[in-house]
Amino acid sequence: MATQPAESGAELTRYRLIDAARKAFGDKGFHATTTRDIASAAGLSPAAVYVHHRTKEDLLYAISRAGHEEILADMQAAIAGATDTAAKLQAVVYAMVLRHTREYATARVVNYELDALSAAHREDIEKLRAQIQGIVRRLLRAGTADGSFEVDDIRITSNAIVAMAIDAARWYRPATDPAPERIAGHHARLAVRMVSASA
Repeated sequence: MATQPAESGAELTRYRLIDAARKAFGDKGFHATTTRDIASAAGLSPAAVYVHHRTKEDLLYAISRAGHEEILADMQAAIAGATDTAAKLQAVVYAMVLRHTREYATARVVNYELDALSAAHREDIEKLRAQIQGIVRRLLRAGTADGSFEVDDIRITSNAIVAMAIDAARWYRPATDPAPERIAGHHARLAVRMVSASA
């Protein structure tokens, strides 16, 4: 059996803190959450937070960056597995909504606590968000060019599609709403109908 690297304990603690912060921010919001709340949820002392993360905002940045990178990876995989432009758009929206509903608590933190990020961190996250928008816009341009889509304004339409996917995290409640797969399928078909292609 291979020996784990010496830093594995520190890495595990770091991820425990990130997970605790994700839950605390989701429950109370970034500003109402204290480092003591995070440390307590992770089963650590408040001082442990600063050993692994310089500030509470650094924790938010780590959560936000990971969330956006995961969505990008989902979207890229969805495109790779589809054939024509309409199928790609449908697959991309399905992937986005599925993650936003399955991981709705984290998605709320990732998308609705952006104003709490520092200027430098916000700029970094905005670059990732631009890549997400870019994927949808390129699909709309491709569909418009090949005649499968009818889009009057690509920027406005892509904003609407992405916002619809993200907003599922805000209203989704697992106790009362349909399964994430059903919601994702519905949104994916709706997105394709929005651009006048057959679903």
